[in-house]
Amino acid sequence: MPSDAVLYQAAALCLTYPDEDFVARLPLLREAAPQLREFVDHAVLTPRRELAAHYMRVFESGNHHSLYLSRWQDGGARRRGTSPGTLKDVYRAAGLELTGEEPPDFLPAVLEFTARTGDTGLLTGHRVGLERLRSRLADLGTPYASVLHAVCATLPSRRRAGA
Repeated sequence: MPSDAVLYQAAALCLTYPDEDFVARLPLLREAAPQLREFVDHAVLTPRRELAAHYMRVFESGNHHSLYLSRWQDGGARRRGTSPGTLKDVYRAAGLELTGEEPPDFLPAVLEFTARTGDTGLLTGHRVGLERLRSRLADLGTPYASVLHAVCATLPSRRRAGA
């Protein structure tokens, strides 16, 4: 398991809809993943309804900030090997089954997979899309950008990833 497993699991939680369980986990997230303190501190100070409304505005309003990795592929076309169907096969091969309603290319699911298996290949394979999402979130001025920044900081640089 990579040393960043706790960060990936915590980031997965930060990028899910902020319900009551999310709010209850904030103190644990703050201690477990110091790289996410900027976001967690914001979430602690923001009323849950306001946090939920912000989440909906950022992630549920079109594809501009989509958490579905297949939407970040170059030209909108899915690359071979990274389609949601193929991702399900990757999860099954690792002994994991998706139980929620979200598709397998949902970033929190990929982060949780990475945390549980130690396999950073899916994240690294989507590095360009993750950077594009991080950049758009930063341009928007949302605290969610700090979560993507922390995740991207753990991945090999584009130059090394392509080498």
